[in-house]
Amino acid sequence: MTRVLTGIQSSGKPHLGNILGAIIPAIKMSNNEDNESLFFIADLHSLTTLRDSSLIKENVYATAAAWLAFGFDTKKNIFYKQSDIPEVCEFTWYLNCFTPYPMLANAHSFKDKSDNLSNINTGLFTYPVLMASDILMYDANIVPVGKDQKQHVEMTRDIAGYVNNKYGEILIIPESKIDSRVMTIPGLDGKKMSKSYDNCIDIFLPEKDLKKQIMKIVTESLSLEEKKNPDKCNVFKIYKLIASKEKTEKLYNLYVNGNFGFGTAKKMLLDLILDTFSENREKYNYLMSNKNIIDKELEVGSDKARKIAKEVLSRFKKSLGF
Repeated sequence: MTRVLTGIQSSGKPHLGNILGAIIPAIKMSNNEDNESLFFIADLHSLTTLRDSSLIKENVYATAAAWLAFGFDTKKNIFYKQSDIPEVCEFTWYLNCFTPYPMLANAHSFKDKSDNLSNINTGLFTYPVLMASDILMYDANIVPVGKDQKQHVEMTRDIAGYVNNKYGEILIIPESKIDSRVMTIPGLDGKKMSKSYDNCIDIFLPEKDLKKQIMKIVTESLSLEEKKNPDKCNVFKIYKLIASKEKTEKLYNLYVNGNFGFGTAKKMLLDLILDTFSENREKYNYLMSNKNIIDKELEVGSDKARKIAKEVLSRFKKSLGF
């Protein structure tokens, strides 16, 4: 059986980019009878940017509710919180000792912020090692990631390869899996949808607030009568990632024929989101109003995950002579 592992940072409520790029593809993989999936909430990773304890806790609930709202089967698979597995921190220390400084200095997660070193904490610098620990601790075979995280999986492979060359085949070397259709989800401004860019679409918002958000999508300054290029429009780029082929072709024709406004396109996107994710929105709101259900799911999953973590850590420590 192939073991699939993926996680999402609890740095905020999951947005449409997280859902299309990570949650839905990962859940589809988990439904494959040949796969065993481990899904985790990377709350330790969130400490590189968040310090508000109440916000961190709320973000964990929001992240868990999103995974559950989209139908992750917690009976067949394993769903847990990263911070409930203390072994991952011990394992990270060991892996740190096998990770060369230049590798971390070359990581995108560090380089993108290296212009102001005073604002970079050690956690951010060693973020790829904790991610490597998350993966290697569970003997994962496949790691579904976005394009921006592929480098970190490659670093994980390099670290595991070095350890195996030194001590024998004690770590499973994982493969990354990227869904090319949704590897980058555009945000309100056309850049990659990201909380740090403040350009997200939150599908769990009340309809009125969601409408306000969608109406902020940046579009060209063209008159109603002018023909429009849908491939240059942020609204269309998002719409086609959700809609059926038939609906996408219909909207495409409205653009190129003219006498069609961007405001109408945004309204069509809103209706599409409300219709497509109506059940997910309802379940999400129910779970957020009954957080004891989330607590129980995470507790059961963490017990399962920790059994695997202890076995891998024990095997690793014996190889090192501890």
